[in-house]
Amino acid sequence: MHASPESPRKPRHRIDPRKALIAALACWSGFAAFAWAMPAGRTAQFDRLGLLFWRAHDLRPLGPPWLLEWVRDLTAMGGFLQLKLYTIFAVVALFWLRCRREGVLLALTVLSASLVNVAFKAVFGRPRPEIVPHLTEAGGASFPSGHSFNAASSYIAFALAFAALAPRASVRHTLVAAAMLLSLAIAWSRVWLGVHWPSDVMAGWLGGAGWAFLASALLYRPAATVVHAADELTAPGKVS
Repeated sequence: MHASPESPRKPRHRIDPRKALIAALACWSGFAAFAWAMPAGRTAQFDRLGLLFWRAHDLRPLGPPWLLEWVRDLTAMGGFLQLKLYTIFAVVALFWLRCRREGVLLALTVLSASLVNVAFKAVFGRPRPEIVPHLTEAGGASFPSGHSFNAASSYIAFALAFAALAPRASVRHTLVAAAMLLSLAIAWSRVWLGVHWPSDVMAGWLGGAGWAFLASALLYRPAATVVHAADELTAPGKVS
């Protein structure tokens, strides 16, 4: 007999939903703190010090010219187009590995995260910093940082999806930790390039990470329902 696409012989090792909810609560609590403090100006000194840190007299970051190109390459990894391309490749790979629930969950997480971030930007409408030169193009509202939010939600969701295939806990933890560090580096690049306040990227990263963990806990069953419905529609002998 042939194994089904979601064969029980291939166990999943997804994060415990309770642990995911705890991580989500911690991240969203941090986001809420910044969302409360920023409109009242309580982050002003932190933002100014963070944005001016490690800059020369002309307000450009210290370092050789090649470092600027490296940081621009890093920040591009959190751009809308690149993240959506990575998501498509990851979903295709998960389907090819017969991990359709993880693939659907990943797609739902990334797409919903983009919508949530857009909604937050519309609510807060914070202007971007103008006290240092902008070293890359950036538009729209500043809080929360879209690069930070989408990078955290996407890369952590990638890690959680592929970590479900790893039976060793050390491998799963390494994948998630690497995704968190990469997305934090992308968040930092936005301050380095002068297009975001530090509180923008901290709130964006916390919100994105919180969304990835929240979606892992709450959207897994809807993803499984989508896969089951697709199986029903494509089952042999199904009348259209």
